[in-house]
Amino acid sequence: MTQLRGRSVRILMLVAPNFNISATMSFIDPFRAANYLDGQTHFQWEFVSRLGGPCLASNGVSIETYPLHQVVAKSYDFVVVSTSWTPEKHATPETFSALRNWARSGATIGALDTGAFVLAEAGLLKGRRATVHYEHIDAFTELYPNVDVVENLFVLDGNRMTCCGGAASADVGIQILQELRGARLANAAARYVFHDRLRDPTAMQLPDGEEPLGNNVPRTVRAAIRLMEKNLEEPVSIPDLCRQVGISQRQLDRLFVRHIKKTPSAYYRDIRLDRARGLVTQTEMPIAEIAVASGFSGPVHFSKAYSGRFGLPPVRDRIEGRVPFEFRAWPMHRRMLED
Repeated sequence: MTQLRGRSVRILMLVAPNFNISATMSFIDPFRAANYLDGQTHFQWEFVSRLGGPCLASNGVSIETYPLHQVVAKSYDFVVVSTSWTPEKHATPETFSALRNWARSGATIGALDTGAFVLAEAGLLKGRRATVHYEHIDAFTELYPNVDVVENLFVLDGNRMTCCGGAASADVGIQILQELRGARLANAAARYVFHDRLRDPTAMQLPDGEEPLGNNVPRTVRAAIRLMEKNLEEPVSIPDLCRQVGISQRQLDRLFVRHIKKTPSAYYRDIRLDRARGLVTQTEMPIAEIAVASGFSGPVHFSKAYSGRFGLPPVRDRIEGRVPFEFRAWPMHRRMLED
């Protein structure tokens, strides 16, 4: 990025319907603040979508965009793809061609949230480290084995940038600002947007043992859950899990029912089903393979358990589940760690 330090930096934000507007604007806001605070146009940006016009975000807000065909011949320093649900719908030949051309011209190609799916499908993440929102990591790993997938908040790998989205978009924006304009302006911009702590590229999306509102679940239960999460494809028996954690099964059952509101075996089954639902709705993997990858003995048992948890079989959910988040319920297992 050293070649960009003496001139205005040009940023293209390529958004798609149902994109996460919070993540997108969080990325841009440190650059806006830097321009304002320094009284100079250090950064310029444009919002583009494939067809142009109003682009509806996942929260129902629209932003005005230029059509992609109007900007493909222009030069940019950063091109950042921002998508959320069903990123595969936006992985078009026109988009691939434009991204590859900008990559060949030397632009840093980036992605927010599920935008990494578009970059990977275009072949722009092959052999690179990358990240996506934790909800989509299993699907991304299955689809793109040639990408080194990590669960960091963001990854800067040469002229590729990926970020899990949300508030982490501000972290990666400030990190880039620091590299291009130095710590003084980056600190000033971070203070201005009330981002009081910069998390670096080593920060994880979900640090072990940390909850935003504090830990209300006993350490033993958290240790058991971590073991479950590490053994989804080949489940560990509950007695074996108890031996590894160092607690009796009766005591673990009592702690789970008290704090998680379900038994360890029911919780273990549900997190495997939650993983399965991500693979069902985010990939084209055969249902039988998903059953095995989620620790079920066969597709019949898997389909029955899946229907019991989500109210419809996986074959139907593959079609009906590919809708924006606000129109469906998706009970992620991490939400259950509460009083």
